Amino acid sequence: MSTAEPIVSTATLRGVGRRFLGAPVRSQTYRNLSYLLLALPLGIVYVVGLVTGTAVGASLLLTWVGLPVLVGTLAGATVAAGVEARLASGLVGVDAAVPAFVREFDVREGVALPGDGFVDALRRLVTAPSTWTSVVLVAYKFVVGIASFVAAVTVGSVTLALLAAPLVYDASGAVTAGGGAGRYRIGSWVVSSLPEALAVAGIGVVALIVGCNLLNWLARFQARSVAALLRAGERA
Repeated sequence: MSTAEPIVSTATLRGVGRRFLGAPVRSQTYRNLSYLLLALPLGIVYVVGLVTGTAVGASLLLTWVGLPVLVGTLAGATVAAGVEARLASGLVGVDAAVPAFVREFDVREGVALPGDGFVDALRRLVTAPSTWTSVVLVAYKFVVGIASFVAAVTVGSVTLALLAAPLVYDASGAVTAGGGAGRYRIGSWVVSSLPEALAVAGIGVVALIVGCNLLNWLARFQARSVAALLRAGERA
């Protein structure tokens, strides 16, 4: 009678464990962190450009000046989506398709518009589904940028406060994490001895490992959602 093989091998479990515990010392973790921290400033630039361009272009449509402003805004959104595709690939390692309009630029001899002249390039820009998914991506990036920045700063500040306990718990007049001065305070917990400070630092190590893995997951989720949006435009 044969013995059934385990669904998950011991080697696989060990590999997952090493990957989980080794998150704080892997270079990919810090590339992912860079991706998350860049999300908010880039998202702000994208959405401000989109809202400003759309508002100015729409208000000037009667003077014919608004049309090129709106076209330029659309083109800018596709360029922003192209930047996001490169960041997802270069920092997180998730393949993402650059929008068709950006991909068709000929940069071998200067910069040439896609297609046969300006009118054809304009038609390609407006009719390409990836142009409109790029607009959605710009708005989406602003929202996830806020969440990413808050998550990264929260994990960093909490972990640092915990790990610093052995160094600052007995500092005279030290500003505490929970407000006030004197002994080191984390919330309602006052750290007044070295054993307590070492225990807090141990919690900080656990928080660092868990936090790094959460940030890695968040970066992969964000990069994959960006890639999915761009892929939807290509398929359409």
